[in-house]
Amino acid sequence: MGDQLKKKEKHFELSSICSGFGLILLLLVVALCLPLTVPRLLGYELYAIVSGSMEPAISVGSVVYAKRINPQEIEAGDVIVFYGGHDSSAVITHRAVENHKEEQELLTKGDANAGNDMLPIAYNNVIGRVGLSVPILGILLPLVTETSGKLYLVGILGAGVLFRILGSRLRDGSESEG
Repeated sequence: MGDQLKKKEKHFELSSICSGFGLILLLLVVALCLPLTVPRLLGYELYAIVSGSMEPAISVGSVVYAKRINPQEIEAGDVIVFYGGHDSSAVITHRAVENHKEEQELLTKGDANAGNDMLPIAYNNVIGRVGLSVPILGILLPLVTETSGKLYLVGILGAGVLFRILGSRLRDGSESEG
């Protein structure tokens, strides 16, 4: 009888460990995805910062949350995200220095740069105004945007579900033995 009780306790302990580990994996996926996906539902776009031109205000590896705005409303001091340079796909985050409403262009500057950016930014290149920046989150951004990252998340999610099922089966098996 004592051996039976010890075996039942070990089964219950193992089922609890499996269920707990599965729950941790599921919560990990949720914790990784929430700050990178929920803001999009609120109208924000996320951009990872890859250069130090906005340091110390926004460090490399941060994520900025930008919301669309009418460029006429941008004021000096606002941090904005825009398509810059000759490569229209390059996204830049700098601070607005002046808003030339007549010319429909903005003068911008990176906080760490000595002078203003060489070229003014046309209104049609403005993506939005930065509402929030979160340090280090830029490292996690590929996990929800790149195919390999999505596959990892699906794998972690699947493992979490399997561990929860295994824990449930072990618990059910130990209860039926009694």
